[in-house]
Amino acid sequence: GNVWPFREVDGSYDLDQWNEEFWNRFEKFLRLTSERDIIAQIEVWATFDYYRDNWDRNPFNPKNNRNYSAEESGLPTVVNSHPLQLENNFFWSVPSERNQENVLKYQRRFVEKLLSYSLQYGNVLYCMDNETAVTPEWGKYWATFIQEKAEEAGVHVETTEMWDPWDLNDPKHRNTFDHPEIYSFVDISQNNHQKGQAHWDNAQKQRERIKNHPRPLNNVKIYGSDAYNFGNDRDGIERFWRNILGGLASARFHRPPSGLGLGEKAQSNLRSMRGVLDRIDPFHCEPHDDLLKDREENEAYCFANPGVEYVVYFPKEGMVNLKVPNQIAKWDLEWVNILTSEWKASDPIESSDHIELSSPGNHWAVVIRRGSP
Repeated sequence: GNVWPFREVDGSYDLDQWNEEFWNRFEKFLRLTSERDIIAQIEVWATFDYYRDNWDRNPFNPKNNRNYSAEESGLPTVVNSHPLQLENNFFWSVPSERNQENVLKYQRRFVEKLLSYSLQYGNVLYCMDNETAVTPEWGKYWATFIQEKAEEAGVHVETTEMWDPWDLNDPKHRNTFDHPEIYSFVDISQNNHQKGQAHWDNAQKQRERIKNHPRPLNNVKIYGSDAYNFGNDRDGIERFWRNILGGLASARFHRPPSGLGLGEKAQSNLRSMRGVLDRIDPFHCEPHDDLLKDREENEAYCFANPGVEYVVYFPKEGMVNLKVPNQIAKWDLEWVNILTSEWKASDPIESSDHIELSSPGNHWAVVIRRGSP
């Protein structure tokens, strides 16, 4: 089961002593992901650990440790509400807010310990919180703290914050989008509550908004599973493909039951996507729905280096016309059944000013590349 980072002594936690089991697990996680070239995005403060039943057990709760009392710290011993109610001032300890130094010193100590492991690895991204709604001064403080410690160690780090609102136009998200000096990438996972065309449009609006100072837009959580409430399997699959073909930097299925995790369906999608990306140069491609004629809402999505290569994804059976330069002699097409990762090539198509594409069914993608002269 889960363990806490602090040592328990005679029935209460000592915030001056470490639980080595926690840190051994953390170091193993970092080592194994690094060996496998897996990017690890750390959420420094796991928001839901500080509310409800988790706060009742949390070592930072003054009733659970020997280092400060509720009166000394100003922290509540009981928080029965959802994090959106903002009833735990644990997140207001920073100097620009309540400046609760007797709590902040232990928070800093925890982050310093975390960094003593993570700064040894180059595969780590730092997200300050999970689905937060607290003061932006909190994330700013810790992102700056982490950057300063990394600089002292001669290491460069990437930082972000994850806000709770599902709408990326919510003012809270501006604290990340509008501050590249604090946050070097943007986690937009909460957009993965959106469905269909709105899911694509919301991400593309923000991508367009920061195009003059572009930064990676990440999706560490893609919701959608028949087993839960945040959309079904189809929604999860569609969101995954729209994220990658939308020019976003990362896409990961959320753990079950909120997402598809790494189950068979997820693995098939990952294999199919890898096959697509291996056939093109994604770093020279951009989202290009403008090249799709006769397209209905959420019918198809295009990712392309125009005149060179294109990917078109069909969530459902459909037909669109792809605009292409007519001076190219031939185009080579390969279709993939996303759910089986089976590929089939079509006969080369003689050039005109468009290519008619008809999906064989649900969840298909096609790669179109300029053919040999």
